[in-house]
Amino acid sequence: MDEISAALGDSARWRMVELLAERPRAVGELAELTGLRQPQATKHLQTLARSGLVTVFPLGQRRVYALETGPLQAFSARLRELLETAEAHAGERDVIARYRAAIDREAIAADRDRWADGREFAFERTFDAGRERVWRYWTDADLLGSWWAPKPLTIAECVLEPRPGGRVVLEYRDEEGRRYRSEGQVLAADEPGVLVFDLAVLDAAGAISFTGRYDLSLAAVSRGTRLRLGLTIAETTIGAAPFIAGIETGWGQVLDNLAELIGAHTDDEGAES
Repeated sequence: MDEISAALGDSARWRMVELLAERPRAVGELAELTGLRQPQATKHLQTLARSGLVTVFPLGQRRVYALETGPLQAFSARLRELLETAEAHAGERDVIARYRAAIDREAIAADRDRWADGREFAFERTFDAGRERVWRYWTDADLLGSWWAPKPLTIAECVLEPRPGGRVVLEYRDEEGRRYRSEGQVLAADEPGVLVFDLAVLDAAGAISFTGRYDLSLAAVSRGTRLRLGLTIAETTIGAAPFIAGIETGWGQVLDNLAELIGAHTDDEGAES
């Protein structure tokens, strides 16, 4: 497949394939129609032949080339697969586009420190699971590390100790190895229903970029557990704009991660019982 795509990547060879799709042609005719000298045309045809796209028929002193449709059909099928994959994941591209637009908006607004202090966010999800299970996904370090970062970020450390004064740590890395760290502490905890904690997002030098106060409540409902998460930000610096721009999208993604994991866990238990 790589050889075919490389062969078709040259405009002169692509034109030859177009001409040969109409009918077999001799080297001289192809050279004339593409504006190439015959030795150049021959080299291009040899490349197409090595990729399996054309076959040469020596007819006395003439060499006639014909197009082979098999490799093109395989190439077309692969392109269709790529297109279907891209269309199936179009939402992920849209997330990046929205994040980029949000960064631009926040960068304009970030004209001074504390520019976004007091801004509030709210998130809600309902899980088909009991409060105790959802609580464990917040307070067990291994479970917390399985969902508390948007893809494709990788969690390096995460801690949320469910007691007043307990540590809260989230550190993750991006695909290029850059480190992002947040630190804070728990202010209130009432298992399995309430968690209140502060978390400061640190910049590359370890200084606070902004802080967030998180108020998590888990309520029993007929369908399972309703999660409500409130966030109020403070101590915002000008450099916090990219982080604040990603709050809505990022928390939406990680709560989707949590919903997927809890749903899968519930299905597994149902299969075992």
